[in-house]
Amino acid sequence: MAFEKVGVVGLGTMGAGIAEVFARAGIRVIGVEADAEALARGRGHLERSTGRALDKGRLTAEEREAILGRVTLTTAREDLADADLVIEAIPEVLEYKVALFTDLDRICKPETVLATNTSSLPVTAIAAATGRPKRVIGMHFFNPAPVMRLVEVVGTILTEDGLLEDVSHLAWQLGKTPVVVGDLAGFVVNRLLLPYLNHAAVLLEHGVARRDDIDAAMRKGVGLPMGPFALLDLIGLDTAYEIMGVLFGETRSTRHAPAPLLRELVGAGLLGRKTGRGFYDQDGPAPAEAWKAHVTGVTVHGEGAEELVARLDAAGFRASDTPDLVLRLGERPVIEHAVRHADPSRVVGIHLVGQDVAEVVSTVLTSPETAGAAAGLMTVLGLTVVPCKDRAGFVADALLFAHLNDAVRMHASGYASIDAIDTAMRLGCGYPAGPFEMLERIGLRKVRDGLRALYAEYREPSFAPAPLLDQLVAAGLPAFPRA
Repeated sequence: MAFEKVGVVGLGTMGAGIAEVFARAGIRVIGVEADAEALARGRGHLERSTGRALDKGRLTAEEREAILGRVTLTTAREDLADADLVIEAIPEVLEYKVALFTDLDRICKPETVLATNTSSLPVTAIAAATGRPKRVIGMHFFNPAPVMRLVEVVGTILTEDGLLEDVSHLAWQLGKTPVVVGDLAGFVVNRLLLPYLNHAAVLLEHGVARRDDIDAAMRKGVGLPMGPFALLDLIGLDTAYEIMGVLFGETRSTRHAPAPLLRELVGAGLLGRKTGRGFYDQDGPAPAEAWKAHVTGVTVHGEGAEELVARLDAAGFRASDTPDLVLRLGERPVIEHAVRHADPSRVVGIHLVGQDVAEVVSTVLTSPETAGAAAGLMTVLGLTVVPCKDRAGFVADALLFAHLNDAVRMHASGYASIDAIDTAMRLGCGYPAGPFEMLERIGLRKVRDGLRALYAEYREPSFAPAPLLDQLVAAGLPAFPRA
């Protein structure tokens, strides 16, 4: 199917970006807004976005004029009558979208494809409100649309054969990478991303670690482009809360229940960057704490002890048989090792995450002075310190392993392939590697064992290792089979 004229309804930041994407590809666009004031704002979005591209040398003046010239702006929906494809980008309220699609169904020619840019609402419910449910799909762009390469192309049980392939081909023409999926709440990216972000809010609320430290663990330790709280502020806490509500409404899983802290912030109107304050205020993260190593003697136990002792020795800290600080490397519970020591107040857990982060783990018996001394030692070694409680997975593994387990369950359900999930998370979230690439790099057995520890402590069903992961570990396989 040829898409020669495309309509975009709703010209906020996202809608204007979508209109720009089509116009950049040489396709004529009709942009529709509710009134003249909103239309002027939409024109402003287009002009500013293409103006920035011009300033950065990504467009010539002639190219910019050609792009803007392909976009016709109007307040009359009837101008969409002969469009081949109409995409809506209005607020994420199902009733609004259903009303719009009912009207578009009346206006547009019978063969027009109607697409919703929803990030989480049910496409099937929107399609069923029209007289052309076979020709209603999801086409979920990511913000900013001119830059982000991913498009989730969402079909329903009603979608006619061949339509998703046609729309995927169109996405490739736009310079995007399509991932074709079915109509589950959140699709791939938000169904995986938002529970991970919500889980971070739960850890913060439970006092496992502090806001800045959780962000540092995931950014510097795991290598994600942003920490969960910085990302929540960017997305908008209200948006995150709404998506979690949609996920919970579909699954009734406690994994998808919005964190009370998230609800409280939204109720207070602290929505992130859009209001100037969310988890962070406008000033951003606080300066890193200045730790000092007041240590005369140290002992290190656990897997990797020799390497850490050598690093401490090179930094001028000597191992001692009568230490004032005992470091326990490896997995928890640290308390089980601490109580075997003559003075458990001097025992601190150390969990190294990647090459740059040390989680410094205090038990209920660890003295504040001891924890501070251990943090100072790790700082001397050039590591970013993440103080945390003695909980399963500490910070990074607790968040990451549960997140990866969600991806395994998604694939095992038949919803999306390994390649589709990895592609979606790399392109949609800027991950350096997809979930399955991470799993195989970390080691399937290590992730499986970490999940078992999480489940044993929290009894949260979603923390139990996905059966497919258990089976691969039992079979001794190091990687997931690809079809």
